[in-house]
Amino acid sequence: MAYKAVLMDSAAIDRALTRIAHEILERNKGLENVCLIGIQRRGVPLAERIASKIEQIEGQKVPVGILDITFYRDDLSMLSEHPVIKGTSMPFAIHDKKLVLVDDVLFTGRTTRAAIDALFDVDRPQSIQLAILIDRGHRELPIRADYVGKNVPTSSSEVVHVHVTEVDGEDLVVLDDKKKGE
Repeated sequence: MAYKAVLMDSAAIDRALTRIAHEILERNKGLENVCLIGIQRRGVPLAERIASKIEQIEGQKVPVGILDITFYRDDLSMLSEHPVIKGTSMPFAIHDKKLVLVDDVLFTGRTTRAAIDALFDVDRPQSIQLAILIDRGHRELPIRADYVGKNVPTSSSEVVHVHVTEVDGEDLVVLDDKKKGE
């Protein structure tokens, strides 16, 4: 398939996730009370990969949760008459934990806001940090990522697609022109 540009290949994604894992450890001075939470859909495998890298570095597992923000989205009525729920799984208490939300692309900030709302409906964490594979700009809310794999300035007529093996059968980040209706 032809794309406008390939932004990251498999090796670049792996290097970015390794760097993010190191930055999480450094900023939090280790793993005490740190938990990763992947935002459904592609944030989940990215969170699991970061957790695996942290375990390789520290020799210690970091808990990973899964967050479905479908009902917290402010554009739910525009998405679908019957939204697909992928499920939330938080196999640990989040009270007083340092949570690292993980997602594939940071754009307007609305997904992150919805994720924060969802987390506070569960309990009150000590802090929430944000790890993003691609930051493409165009924020509509005052939200910024603490950990960024790659900053990619884009126009509003472009779209960033993140492909991960677990969902798409390949690791690739591409830039393309937005299709009509997208």
